[in-house]
Amino acid sequence: MNCDNYRHTPWNTPFIAQRADPFVQRIDGKWYFTASIPSYDGIVLRCADTLEGLRTAQEKEIWHAHERGVMGAHIWAPELHRLDGCWYIYFAAGEAEKCWRIRPWVLCCRDEDPISGSWEECGMMQPAEDDPFSFTAFSLDMTVFEHRGKHYCVWAEKVSVDPMISNLYIAQMASPTRLKTPQMLLTSPTYAWERHGFWVNEGPTVICRDGRLCLTYSASDTSPAYCMGMLWMDAEADPMDISAWHKLNLPVLKTDAQKGIFGPGHNTFFTDEDGQVYTSYHARPYDEIIGNPLYDPNRHTFIMKVDFRNGLPVFDLANQLFQK
Repeated sequence: MNCDNYRHTPWNTPFIAQRADPFVQRIDGKWYFTASIPSYDGIVLRCADTLEGLRTAQEKEIWHAHERGVMGAHIWAPELHRLDGCWYIYFAAGEAEKCWRIRPWVLCCRDEDPISGSWEECGMMQPAEDDPFSFTAFSLDMTVFEHRGKHYCVWAEKVSVDPMISNLYIAQMASPTRLKTPQMLLTSPTYAWERHGFWVNEGPTVICRDGRLCLTYSASDTSPAYCMGMLWMDAEADPMDISAWHKLNLPVLKTDAQKGIFGPGHNTFFTDEDGQVYTSYHARPYDEIIGNPLYDPNRHTFIMKVDFRNGLPVFDLANQLFQK
């Protein structure tokens, strides 16, 4: 469907058009944006002095997919992080000849400015030495977070059974490019709303607020059934203690046909200079998809303010920014 032909509502004007899996973050006083591009063949960055400035900021491709071999296809869901004084981008990529052999990869920039700086390939994210399972199967959507002085990562990986099931796993990190601990299974798609088309938990992101560590994730296939679920734990608990996590039994953000938001998911939390929490996510402004939904280019970036109730984030489309 042509993006210009959808039904406009006050809620479905994109923040940035045709950018899926959006990642927004304020780092060292600057705003940064990256996302999956429709061609799935490179990584782009934007930088601005304000959040709204990201809408029109010049976009630069800082890395392009290989013509052959690994990192040659399906360049998905990049995230930009500042760790140990360096910039890192975590992203998923398949092989040029085997596009579904997808694994998590890492780029590093040691310069001060990640836009003009030089990026080097650090290879695939490495498992802990005593972990024979992590990243041996289809793996993507890695996110990194710090909690109580330790760094952790969460990612989606498919269990090698037929049909394949995409679970979320968590591990502590030894360095920006290697895990310290073996993977722990965090959540599997157990509810019907996580199993439309495919059994999927993916796209994790984390925020700590009001004494709770909250992790949202995306579920089901990339049709209008795509939606967001949530886990939470007490902030004083150990993220590697799986019994400390609690999973909500209903999605926290899903399709709202009346408002023209279809298949919302793959969000990221971020906070402005005044402490206001926001989330970026992608969605389509229509439900009629021609062909494979994965290759429909009109998953757009949207942004909304996030309020908290009883220590948990609340997603309300009435708080959507830049409404038309």
